[in-house]
Amino acid sequence: MGDPAGIGPEVVVKALANKEIYDKCIPVVIGDYEGLKDAISFSKLDLTLLEINSPENAEGKYGTVELINLNYLKPGSWIYKENSALCGEAAFQYVVYAIRLAMAGKVDAVITAPISKESINMAGHHYSGHTEIFAEYTGTKDYAMLLASGNLRVIHVTTHCALIEACRLIRKERVLTVIKLADKGCRMLGIDKPRIGVAGLNPHCSEDGLFGTEEASEIIPAVEEAKKIGINVEGPEPPDTVFVKCKAGLYDIVVAMYHDQGHIPLKLNAFQWDEVKGQFQSVRGINCTIGLPIVRASVDHGTAFGKAGEGRANADSMLDAIEAGLKMAGKQDFS
Repeated sequence: MGDPAGIGPEVVVKALANKEIYDKCIPVVIGDYEGLKDAISFSKLDLTLLEINSPENAEGKYGTVELINLNYLKPGSWIYKENSALCGEAAFQYVVYAIRLAMAGKVDAVITAPISKESINMAGHHYSGHTEIFAEYTGTKDYAMLLASGNLRVIHVTTHCALIEACRLIRKERVLTVIKLADKGCRMLGIDKPRIGVAGLNPHCSEDGLFGTEEASEIIPAVEEAKKIGINVEGPEPPDTVFVKCKAGLYDIVVAMYHDQGHIPLKLNAFQWDEVKGQFQSVRGINCTIGLPIVRASVDHGTAFGKAGEGRANADSMLDAIEAGLKMAGKQDFS
């Protein structure tokens, strides 16, 4: 259910207020009774909470939110909109518990609500995000973050590190690995013959070395090797045009070199602002971790502390993430 002080519990219960979810799966929440109870109350939802001990006990009855209660929260023990070690510990343990259920084959997919990186670090768990937690607790070496909104999809060669460090990490082996993961991720999402565009690192893909050498020394060799093994891939393409081509349907996914290069176009496409109401009318998009031995999908937004506890959060991205998890669980091949 994500960080209790953020909008995670709220988007979870708002998503589970949609009957069509129960027509497709049996959802079980890993979290805390008090956090979900409060979210149901201030969101004014007609839902009932039911504690269960294991996913096998879940019945999937619409109107009842079935919960494995880890019992970290007491009434009034956390404060919305604030980082804390308590909320960080709780959010971290929810994720670890869900990973263990998935690794044991007791659930088909894990869908995550947002966590606060600051809070989990305050609790002594030094990870830069969900992706790294999932990689460590599943023993996964080669993995990548894939974001999607409509027909725009991006996957990242580097993510949570300083920009100067990201540049150092652009190496042929890693770029090739992510091209392969891009192909796999698209197939998991139902695209049988993925067309992959690879972004350059430097402006204008370095203009034949005028603005850098990474394209020639690392990215082009990775693209050429991927072609040799039968992957439909092109690039590197200038970063200021490759995402436009993907959105236009010329590619199914873009391999981005660093975090913001991929996140900015994705969120511009996924988040729609209503100027009249002064609020987001749509917050869509998903975040998946590709390469894991289990299925993991997530919302593509943060804890949104600014609106937490107020009932204003939009659950569109959580609904998208659940749909993606269902699709990936049907497509995943762990061989």
